[in-house]
Amino acid sequence: MASEDITKLAESLAKTKVGGGQLSFKGQSLKLNTAEDAEEVIKQIDEFDGLEALRLEGNTVGVEAAKVIAKALEKKSELKRCHWSDMFTGRLRSEIPPALISLGDALIAAGAQLVELDLSDNAFGPDGVRGFEALLKSPACYTLQELKLNNCGMGIGGGKILASALKECHRKSSAQGKPLALKIFVAGRNRLENDGATALAEAFGIIGTLEEVHMPQNGINHPGITALAQAFAINPLLKVINLNDNTFTEKGAVAMAETLKALRQIEVINFGDCLVRSKGAVAIADAVKEGLHKLKELNLSFCEIKRDAALTVAEAIEDKTELEKLDLNGNCLGEEVCEQLHEILESFNMASVLGSLSDDEGEEDDDEEEEDDDEEEEEEEEQQQLKERGTEEQESLTPKKIIDSQASTPVPSPPVDVATFLAFPSPEKLLRLGPKCSVLIAQQTDTSDVEKVVATLLRISSVFKDEAPVKTAVHETTDALMKKAFSSATFNSDAFISSLLAHMGLLKSEEKIKTVPSLYGILMTLNHIVQQDYFPKSLAPVLSAFVTKPNRALDSCSFARHMLLQTLHQL
Repeated sequence: MASEDITKLAESLAKTKVGGGQLSFKGQSLKLNTAEDAEEVIKQIDEFDGLEALRLEGNTVGVEAAKVIAKALEKKSELKRCHWSDMFTGRLRSEIPPALISLGDALIAAGAQLVELDLSDNAFGPDGVRGFEALLKSPACYTLQELKLNNCGMGIGGGKILASALKECHRKSSAQGKPLALKIFVAGRNRLENDGATALAEAFGIIGTLEEVHMPQNGINHPGITALAQAFAINPLLKVINLNDNTFTEKGAVAMAETLKALRQIEVINFGDCLVRSKGAVAIADAVKEGLHKLKELNLSFCEIKRDAALTVAEAIEDKTELEKLDLNGNCLGEEVCEQLHEILESFNMASVLGSLSDDEGEEDDDEEEEDDDEEEEEEEEQQQLKERGTEEQESLTPKKIIDSQASTPVPSPPVDVATFLAFPSPEKLLRLGPKCSVLIAQQTDTSDVEKVVATLLRISSVFKDEAPVKTAVHETTDALMKKAFSSATFNSDAFISSLLAHMGLLKSEEKIKTVPSLYGILMTLNHIVQQDYFPKSLAPVLSAFVTKPNRALDSCSFARHMLLQTLHQL
């Protein structure tokens, strides 16, 4: 290590905060790559008697540095709180699991009994969960009360691994007479989707001691929401439920409303941007009216709630003396209803609890909502059909005599053509197109038309998953499509990137364009595309500039955004 680097490190460590059993290196931007880099940190740890909390946030720790820090932690049996968020900045995903394994093994060896583990804002993906899986299953976590994994890119696979580890921890700790009593669970922005949420719901139901659950921006639809609702019902101590920016629709909202009726300690309900719509809002209002006397905050903003439902919600809070905030912003009310809301709350002497209505969308017809509900739920059901019903669908489409004569032989799924896939994309349909799916889609797409290429690319990328077969199919199909497009002399690359950015909601368009509901799939797909030889490297700075800009849609896909920007910077 150069002398100037040592001086800089020493200056940073001089800012280290010590007190109350806590040693903090928070936000010092330390770059700890080697054992030598970590010498001063290790010294601080070694010399700290009674270490109960270690803060490493806002630094970057490599594999070798993690190993020597871990060695120092093996002597710290009193350690209870690990604040280890955002400590792998700029690291390859492959570096993070071994670093976590080293640190986890040290805590186990030390005989530590953790109360809090925070690994938020570390883009480790599903493999990263494997890195601390053994720690979660060990006696070091039998005492865990707070688990924070916000914005880690776990995906469905990571969610399932995590759920399994939590169940194993509960089983083992129960066998010793002290069951895991987790109180706070945080896992927002992880693309858990229905399968990941359902797996975690099973773990929550077994644990039964949760007080706060924060799972915003996870792409969860009504099947996953319903599973969570059922699990929450057997966690009677719940005070905070934050599921912001998932997709309830009426089915999920009604299921959650039934659960709320059974809970007595609820203080915060955050279902903002969850598309509960009017019928769901009325169901939630009924639950609020029946109980929830400790309620302090109710967020139903940006949920496409209409006039009568909003008024029903307002009327439901009449006797909620603890209420501090009611958020109904961004719904479809109109000026007259906004005034009525104020009047109702003024009559309860509660006008101060109503949040801003500045983003109200204006009054819409109720008929439109019913049509939207039907269309969305039909599409959801189609996408979930194969996964949920499995072989039932296949059997219903196969003559009985074939099943009887070949009961032990798997029955093939009905064929899918390119038009069907592009009309209603799903991972299952893409796989069922077979090994020639990439060729078929490229052949049937007019690559001289930029808009058609963009539309096809967005439909393919919308089914992206971290699971190997789906990921491979998406990559191969986009490769065939984009290689054909970019190799055409008539294809306008600049027009393509402009149109794509507009459809992603990152570039304003003069025409009214429907933007994609989630950027996760297209960001992950672009991360693959930009690395290919056919991709014009001249487009990389343009793409990087727009993905770097602050944007709410990008905030909900920070892991995918980070991956793409990291790749673009390496080009």
